[in-house]
Amino acid sequence: MEQHSLEIVPLLWLGGWLVAIVAVFWAALRLPLDIGYGSWRGRLYMAGIVLASVGVCALANVALHLHDGHVDLTREKIYTPSPAALKVVDALDRDVAVTYFYNSRDPAAKRSRDVLEVMERRNPHFKLRAVDPDKEPTLARTSGIKIYNAAMIEAEGRRVLVHSTDESEIALGIQRVLRERKITVCFVEGHGELPMDNFEFHTHLENAADHSHGDASSHVVEMPGHGVGRFRRALEAQGYDVQKVVLATRTEVPADCTVVVLASPRTTLLPAESSALRDFLRRGGSALFLFDLGFVLEPELERLMAGLGMRFEQQVVIDPLSHYQNDPELVAVAGYDRHPVTRSLSLTIYPGIRPLSLAAPSAGVQIVPLLASSRDSYTRPVAAAEHRVAGAAPVGDAAAVVPPVPRPRVLGAIAEGTIEGGSQPMRVVAVGDGDFASNSFFPYMANSDLLLSAIRWLAREERNTAVAARVPVPPHILLTGLQTQLVFGIIVILLPLSVVALGCFVWWRRR
Repeated sequence: MEQHSLEIVPLLWLGGWLVAIVAVFWAALRLPLDIGYGSWRGRLYMAGIVLASVGVCALANVALHLHDGHVDLTREKIYTPSPAALKVVDALDRDVAVTYFYNSRDPAAKRSRDVLEVMERRNPHFKLRAVDPDKEPTLARTSGIKIYNAAMIEAEGRRVLVHSTDESEIALGIQRVLRERKITVCFVEGHGELPMDNFEFHTHLENAADHSHGDASSHVVEMPGHGVGRFRRALEAQGYDVQKVVLATRTEVPADCTVVVLASPRTTLLPAESSALRDFLRRGGSALFLFDLGFVLEPELERLMAGLGMRFEQQVVIDPLSHYQNDPELVAVAGYDRHPVTRSLSLTIYPGIRPLSLAAPSAGVQIVPLLASSRDSYTRPVAAAEHRVAGAAPVGDAAAVVPPVPRPRVLGAIAEGTIEGGSQPMRVVAVGDGDFASNSFFPYMANSDLLLSAIRWLAREERNTAVAARVPVPPHILLTGLQTQLVFGIIVILLPLSVVALGCFVWWRRR
């Protein structure tokens, strides 16, 4: 939950102002009055008292104005900038000019202006100018502003236009205008990957309102509407350029790609594509690999991942202890190893995820686990993607008599360093699932935070303040299986029994 701390220094100045005003009133009550106003000494005394009182009040008010404080008494803190936006402003070391064009008759726009004024008082490098286009149409026209509630952000000759009344969007605009290099995220397509250009919904062949994304349902998934459009839009809100790349038609990854995303390919890559990915990493590139259930790594790609210290198992992780709703294949992760990618994460969910086996990487590469299932989790073998048909029995049913071995399974890992033959250090984040990045699961829990944090780390921007763009979602309350059981136990069992116990206690005392 976001916390909004009080500003101590302005409160101290307010206390000083109160002391000054109280001193003036105390003096008015205590100073003698009968001193002979007819004499020149009396008139001088009276003038001195008036000048001193006016001077003290004026100086106190000037000091208070120069150290203006902000106290938001609303429950939702609607007049207080978000902590992330305040961190962005506090970190400014260069002048940033923000011209906010707002409708002075719109309460939401006036609230945004007030919030921006609070941000302006935080740092002298933040320079705000609030303009009503109806009162200054020439300025709005020359700035290219045609709608209300738009902010023109300028710094060092660069300019960014933001259409929003949200201070987080303004903070993102500040980060974008201060960014000195272009960052391009390239989504690889051509093998049934989750498409980035799609409507923000997905379809399945089951025609069921409630369905899973585990091993069984992955046999019958239709991919066209099941994409990563929300993920792409969140990246664009961060100021990243996004483009698609079909490696099958190229000899190498484009030079302008900063980060390559391979999101749930369904068919095996060609050896030339795997070689292009290896060359990209040798040049110091970064990659996000999301290899879902059933995907088969061709030998060249498998050797690349082995050099990074990773091996993807053809299994599905089942977690009876930590999962979402009543589906043990929808694994929930609440604990994370310490890393800039997982900083400030709370809970993420993975619908049908495969484990990774970690081994010693090649010289010059360091690998660390990123995500892991609970101690009660176990695995079951699954079929490769090309062997899956609708209605086929999942692999491993015949071997279900073999007792599973519960233990934590690594679900994602991070590798960085210089691979063999490389000239610059690369970065890789790999996870055994891609559905968690899809439109169905991206906005919920901390899935979006994990993905955007991974992209920031891959783009080498992990030192910047993380500001997340809001993704509109229906109002849902998402609970893990353990949390559901806890709520059920408290509401359905503990509370009724406590009422019965209280009634029995009252009867026993009064009988």
